[in-house]
Amino acid sequence: MTRRLSRWITAALLWLAFTPVAGAETLAATVEQWGLLGSWAVDCAVRPDRDKGAALTYEIRKDGRVMYRRNFGEAKDENEVVSATVNAEGLLNVMVYFPLLQQTREFGLLLSKQGSLRAIYNRSERGVYTIKDGKYVATGASTLAQQRCD
Repeated sequence: MTRRLSRWITAALLWLAFTPVAGAETLAATVEQWGLLGSWAVDCAVRPDRDKGAALTYEIRKDGRVMYRRNFGEAKDENEVVSATVNAEGLLNVMVYFPLLQQTREFGLLLSKQGSLRAIYNRSERGVYTIKDGKYVATGASTLAQQRCD
């Protein structure tokens, strides 16, 4: 009886130890299968700049974490993607933790059949939108399509 209990406890501990890895693989698989990995910009030929556009990169680290890097030219940061799901319309809902901002943001991305990427929404954890329905809340201008950069 003790031997069976010992085996069960060992199996349960191993399962618990590897549960976060399985979650990370699921997240990594989601962004990879959806087509998010790589670098994106409105114009890949233009040097990253806060006014002219940032270079955005999504990558999977060796430890399985999915990272989101932003390059604004004079400023850069790296943030962890904590979840990603695809809805029925094909919209990728991404949640990213920004340690410098001490907040989590959620954004929805749409990949066109031509391969461009467009932000459909971007909101804070409090539900405050900077992008809603594919338009910047502050100006009403439509978000621009981003192209995959080499």
